[in-house]
Amino acid sequence: MKNIPTLFCLLFSFLFISAQDDGRTLLRGTVLYRNVSVPNENVINITTEDAVISNDNGQFAIRVKEGDELAFTAINYQLEVVKITDKILQNNRLVVEVNEKVTELDEVVVSPENQEKFLQMQNEEFKEVEYDIDRSTEVENIALTRQERGLKDGINFVNIYKALAKAVSKNAPEERPKLKMSEVLRQVYDDEFFVVDLKLPQENINDFLFYVDEQAPKYSLLLKDNEFELIDFLVTESKAYRNQMNEEK
Repeated sequence: MKNIPTLFCLLFSFLFISAQDDGRTLLRGTVLYRNVSVPNENVINITTEDAVISNDNGQFAIRVKEGDELAFTAINYQLEVVKITDKILQNNRLVVEVNEKVTELDEVVVSPENQEKFLQMQNEEFKEVEYDIDRSTEVENIALTRQERGLKDGINFVNIYKALAKAVSKNAPEERPKLKMSEVLRQVYDDEFFVVDLKLPQENINDFLFYVDEQAPKYSLLLKDNEFELIDFLVTESKAYRNQMNEEK
């Protein structure tokens, strides 16, 4: 009986060592925007659902192995995803350049007078592109937005959500706040998606996201297999939101 505590300690140590010995090593890196360090960038291992935050110098360290996917996300920057390769592991250093989200959109107006000319110009642009047909590959709809194509590229937003939720809980375990879907959507979609695709006024984006939270959406919508359901949900809710705005006027 006296040996029971010792056995428990040994078992715990074994489990801890086994958890660490998963083939992953600590990868260090830096997040930059136009050669300037980016602090407070969420660095998420989508595969393991672990997350860290870059420090004031834009530096981070996270455990990875070959094949893992790292997502870099923040409110003011576009989502970037990097797949860990053997070369990255050999260098043991990763520098990621992020792009700022669009905050001011150029308005494009096509009047009936120049619509035909506009379509002709677009057609000429398509003619300049050479296409190699591979009938074994699924056809990609180039009309989809960058975010929709990102979903089709296999980004699992549920894992990103869970990792962000873990990070929040670790920072304030006593409060254990629940991360809202709007916080995830705001980080993975830029303003262009809301304005162009959902036809929302730019100044109403945040209010629309609060509206989405009130509808209590299922987080399973963020699964990559439910990409079309997510877009359909956002389109439907944006129409309802716009109708509500018109009624309040």
